[in-house]
Amino acid sequence: MTDQTVPLRRHRGFRRFWAASTISDGGTYISVFAVGVLIVADLGGTATDVGIVRGAGVVPYLAVGLFAGVLADRVRRKPLLVGTDLGRAVVLAGVPLLAATGHLNVPVLAALMVLFGLLSVLNAAAHQSFLPRLLPRELLPRANARLLQSDAVAQTAGPLLGGGLVAAIGAPLTVLVDAVSYALSGLLIAAVPVRDPAPRPTATSVLAELREGASWVYRHPTLRPLALSTHGWFLFNAVFVTVYVPYAYLGLGIGATGLGVTFALAGVGALLGSSASEVLGRRVGIPGTIVGSRVLEAGGIAVVAAAAAGQFVYGLGFGAEGPIELAYRQAVTPDRLQGRTNATMRSLNRAVVVVGAPLGGLLADAAGPGPALWLSASGIATAALLLAVSGFRTARHDDQPPAESAPSAQSE
Repeated sequence: MTDQTVPLRRHRGFRRFWAASTISDGGTYISVFAVGVLIVADLGGTATDVGIVRGAGVVPYLAVGLFAGVLADRVRRKPLLVGTDLGRAVVLAGVPLLAATGHLNVPVLAALMVLFGLLSVLNAAAHQSFLPRLLPRELLPRANARLLQSDAVAQTAGPLLGGGLVAAIGAPLTVLVDAVSYALSGLLIAAVPVRDPAPRPTATSVLAELREGASWVYRHPTLRPLALSTHGWFLFNAVFVTVYVPYAYLGLGIGATGLGVTFALAGVGALLGSSASEVLGRRVGIPGTIVGSRVLEAGGIAVVAAAAAGQFVYGLGFGAEGPIELAYRQAVTPDRLQGRTNATMRSLNRAVVVVGAPLGGLLADAAGPGPALWLSASGIATAALLLAVSGFRTARHDDQPPAESAPSAQSE
């Protein structure tokens, strides 16, 4: 049986990559929950403080995000993934250590998040670029759906577990769970069998490669509107994410356990959405699935403004669009541009979070969480509707990248 015919469930390399992603995703949802509670409950922070810490984690995308894409296209991607996972484990382990010695405060936590974000931007540039080397093109939609399904399970279980852990051992020690998950992820990826050759040396300057990657994304007839709409989604979603924890924890008074339950509802919705994404992509098409899902997400946030249960609707839309969007981007991009394409889009996505997260916190502190949540919902809905009438409406599953020699996937 060749690499092209190995079923996804029997592809040893993908199984290990999938397990690594699932474990680190679970830890991430635990720590995102724990850090929010840590700021509000342990450090006495405000919604603005939550926004500052969240924004600090994405500052490196502004500074080195595009360069990370060049790096991912110039080096082997597997060692980059392993090294950054292990590095993030070390950074997160510093949170409980500093808390135990009385040296943890909001500025220190923000500084740790900057370092964590630097490692994350390097990891992100290689992570989505790694899958097309691991699997043949036709398996990418299903593989991304599996990754998003496990992420949805982690999103469901992570906050519930996080709520219990915070109540039992406190928020600082709960962050240590995420540190362990990154260490395990790094070890699993190190064991993935894949053809991951070092790219040929090039005399092209870094700036020229940056321009090539940006030009590919922002001049492409379907990737350009998708990228711009996604930047808008990240801007207004950052407002929602920033406001939600203090809104639900303090405003609704639901406590750590109740907050974990509402996050879990988003995970349940995401699991159902990602399970249906492949069928939706075939029947409704790529544009219809992504646009419809984002309108659904906006509706979920609007419901959250009245009741935290809207997280389920939000998660449903998020789960449905994620695998389709990732698979389309990977499929239409040549391998030599995968790192720069992913880094370009992710860097700008995270860059707008630096604006959206503090904006959400400031608006919530000044006018209350309701107006901030309505701003988030209306912004996401508007970005989705603009995408629906853009050139992205012609996107199809069979869109092809420019002809080039495709690397063969490796499995055992």
